[in-house]
Amino acid sequence: MRELDGEGRRERAAEGAAGPSAPAPTSADPEAARRRAERRAERITAGATELEQRLADLLRAGLAGAEQTGDGLWEETAARMVDAQAPGLASRVRELGAIPASGPGWPVRLLEECALLHLLDRGWLHRERLPDGLAATVRSRVGLPASADGPPVRDRWLVLAQYDTADARLTTRRIWLYGAETDRTVLLLSYGAAGRAPEPALPVGLALEAEVSAYPDTGRQRVALGRRFAPPEPTRARPRGVTTSRAAVRYGEALRDDPWLDSVPVTLDRVVPVPDGDGWQLADADGDTALPLARTTGSQPGLWRLVALSGGAPVTVFGECGHRGFTPLTAWPPGPGTAVPLC
Repeated sequence: MRELDGEGRRERAAEGAAGPSAPAPTSADPEAARRRAERRAERITAGATELEQRLADLLRAGLAGAEQTGDGLWEETAARMVDAQAPGLASRVRELGAIPASGPGWPVRLLEECALLHLLDRGWLHRERLPDGLAATVRSRVGLPASADGPPVRDRWLVLAQYDTADARLTTRRIWLYGAETDRTVLLLSYGAAGRAPEPALPVGLALEAEVSAYPDTGRQRVALGRRFAPPEPTRARPRGVTTSRAAVRYGEALRDDPWLDSVPVTLDRVVPVPDGDGWQLADADGDTALPLARTTGSQPGLWRLVALSGGAPVTVFGECGHRGFTPLTAWPPGPGTAVPLC
């Protein structure tokens, strides 16, 4: 499994986009809107072409030089991507600058990230050859805005997790919802200015009867919250869980459609947290497989909350499963009981 490189990885986890994208603006003049879209696409193409050259220069000179140059070069390259109106590319470029200081094994991680960035560049430059769903994912990953265009889906949505991440410019809120009828897990994303909590706020353990509409990408995982039919209310309902081996398969299947996906939402059923060398893992109570917990989990109080909740007995755990391992977000006790947030 690939290692997580800094907080930026978590901020992209399961988002389905490389960065925040507001709904696509509407215009009373469709022709003017078309021209603006064409001009932006041309700027992104120029930026992607320049980025390809810079990646080629890096590999030609050798990765060892990246440790001496620091992140100045990447910050300047990221600024060029912002000028090209490709914030998704800019976000990924900035992360490249932090990798040489991320500890042992950084050259491998840098090469992996360069390969993914190259793949995204090529996807954009040849997007007209891609299937519609993958082309929509590429547009989302480079940072083009989009609107939720999927048909409204009404369900009783369980709030599985809610957490915020922040940088100097933006606070991002992620809320995972599970549809009791559709057996579908979806993501609500909202943004606020730095230091300001975004809306909505939906605490873990609530359920709401509402409609959601999906955004256009391959997985159609990100949604917009639509009409609500009743106020949220507490619930003891739980999502349906899978084994650890099935969770790994699910992530692998998702990567076929979106190679830039950091994780997928998964509920694990009947797992036990157990030590594993310097880290921890979630082991199947009824099998011989396990998932390692993400490196960052060991330094968070949520791990010890999970261990105490389990007490050696199988529990149900919801979280994000990806190349860095499993990040637990919410757990349910062995017997009847309400959801316990871990983040």
